Amino acid sequence: MIEAIDTGNIDEVLPLIRKYQAFYKVANIDDNKNKEFFSQFGYSSSKGCLFAYRLDGQFVAFATVYFSYASSITSKIGILNDLYTSKPYRLQGLGRQLIQHCETYAKENGALRLQWVTAPSNEAAKSVYRSLGAKQSSWEFFTL
Repeated sequence: MIEAIDTGNIDEVLPLIRKYQAFYKVANIDDNKNKEFFSQFGYSSSKGCLFAYRLDGQFVAFATVYFSYASSITSKIGILNDLYTSKPYRLQGLGRQLIQHCETYAKENGALRLQWVTAPSNEAAKSVYRSLGAKQSSWEFFTL
């Protein structure tokens, strides 16, 4: 079952956020900073929402949608910034369900599309994305 995360259940999802950050080799993971950061997103927030998948009484996957804008299409967009499923629960369609939930949420909040990036080596994730009909962009991603 997919739930929106708020102050009542944020502590339950923090261990998953930690695992996600460790997967991407984030240095200095800080649960307090994570709690403060992710608490700004909620179902009624104009910034976006953090969702988690509860199975057998515990959160086993999560996704975050942030809102932004794209001047090339002059529209609001949803950015699927985070998507993570605990290893024992992979290949069960939870990520797929979270993506579809996030797409619906984004569109219900006025976003024209949902977009995201992933590591070029993340073939398992890219396979799921393609199976949903997602199109891979030819744009290059830069940071400064």
